[in-house]
Amino acid sequence: MGFKVKKKKKTKNWRGNTTYGHGARKKWKGSGHHGGVGMAGTGKRADHKKSLVIKLFGNNYFGKQGITSRGTKHKINDVMNIGNIQKNLKSLLKKDNDKEIVLKRYKILGEGELNEKLIIKARAFSESAKEKIEKAGGKAIVIAPEERPESTKKKQDKEKNSDEVKETKKTEGKKVKKS
Repeated sequence: MGFKVKKKKKTKNWRGNTTYGHGARKKWKGSGHHGGVGMAGTGKRADHKKSLVIKLFGNNYFGKQGITSRGTKHKINDVMNIGNIQKNLKSLLKKDNDKEIVLKRYKILGEGELNEKLIIKARAFSESAKEKIEKAGGKAIVIAPEERPESTKKKQDKEKNSDEVKETKKTEGKKVKKS
């Protein structure tokens, strides 16, 4: 006797049935009883998929993240180390023969080494940064910080709105006097 050439697949029997005979819908999915392929069971409690989560989101995914009230303004400090200045010297210098760097919004910190004789103008300097700049033969000059573009736009908008309100009040007052 020969063998059967075309065998009927069992899945045809299950057409129209959601689970194809595997019980509850979630039991036959790829990640066991943890739901779909989503982030369910990622390991806030049991360490499942922990390495994947750390790879995707870093270490900020786990644990409490803290809270700040709406009124709290975050102190935003733009800082740069001397080592970073030395590393990115070509891009910071405007001309090749120029030895002056202007960093209006930055505070310069002293981590790293400076090999060039530079004049650095910045918002502020740490003591160690000043020492290292002067040791290399340069100068550290403190200048007034440059306002952030976003904050200036908001201030200008507020001023315009307040001027418009004043003008409308004046015109309303004149109309009332005439009648």
